[in-house]
Amino acid sequence: MRRIIILGSTGSIGTQALEVISANPNRFQVVGLAAGQNSELLEQQRKTFNVPIENAVLGSEAATELVNRLDADVVVNGITGSIGLAPTLAALRTGKTLALANKESLIVGGQLVKDAAAADQIVPVDSEHSALAQCLLGGAPSEVRKLILTASGGPFRGFTREQLAEVTPQQALAHPTWVMGKVVTTNSATLVNKGLELIEAHLLFDIPFDRIDVTVHPQSVVHSMVEFVDGSVLAQCSPPNMKLPIALGMSWPDRVPNIAPACDWTKAATWTFEPLDEKVFGAVRLARQVGSAGLTYPAVYNAANEQAVEAFHSGRIGFNQIVDLIDRVVDAHQPEAELSLESVLRAEVWARDRADAQIATAC
Repeated sequence: MRRIIILGSTGSIGTQALEVISANPNRFQVVGLAAGQNSELLEQQRKTFNVPIENAVLGSEAATELVNRLDADVVVNGITGSIGLAPTLAALRTGKTLALANKESLIVGGQLVKDAAAADQIVPVDSEHSALAQCLLGGAPSEVRKLILTASGGPFRGFTREQLAEVTPQQALAHPTWVMGKVVTTNSATLVNKGLELIEAHLLFDIPFDRIDVTVHPQSVVHSMVEFVDGSVLAQCSPPNMKLPIALGMSWPDRVPNIAPACDWTKAATWTFEPLDEKVFGAVRLARQVGSAGLTYPAVYNAANEQAVEAFHSGRIGFNQIVDLIDRVVDAHQPEAELSLESVLRAEVWARDRADAQIATAC
């Protein structure tokens, strides 16, 4: 029986994690819940899973305190955004397994998170990184040639830059495969999400950026692949369903039976792959640059993006301006010499202020 703390329990990852737990009461027990603002749903969850009232909390600071205080085996970090960094560090420093859906905390924390983590303490929950972790079991680290991240291409696959200039927030939220929150869905449309995942893959698996590729796979059935030195490629395939990587994150390395449907091999299917047009979708190229630069550059990339996404949805900037704005803020950044939690927080404040100033001039 694994004791689980769910951070971001009222969001997409959190609610699906609770569904997995509900279906497998002999495997998992919820001991703590943390949410952002949805107190009504949090209270419903608390009662459903018989969680003590003091262990169902609101806010990121309360989430960190919860992780530090409770005895648990696994922390599922499903918080959206870099506010998940402190709970991530708390989970690692208290020795709990971290089922990580909050990619931003790893990306902005970088070496801080890696230094806090023991071997195999972080289990990725993103479908792409869960796929890579599964495929990497098929060979020794020295046998890995490259990682291949798949991307659906989002709702604007095949668009020109001129066409992107006219898209609306409503169109950006119409993802063809996944149902996610506003920020993550918009990030998938701009391919910023794939840029963040590129940095995440580098940090999780210690593979250099020049050995991590991105390919566009609209069907979202092949979740990612690993190419080995002999030319063979292992892929993890399943119909799009986040419950599979969520369950694996909580039970790693064991699999939970009957979590999600498998591919139906009695029916004809076509899977396609195509190169990413980085001239139109420049977020991945920029992510390679900031990831290679390290220090607080990834934190600036992420913070500037969060401000830009909000500005896009409030009608203050256009779609193309999201990545353009991130690029300008990153270019202006002067990182501190040492990476620390404090330097990350200062860089984020600076990036948000710089982004907001540029957004104001664009209006």
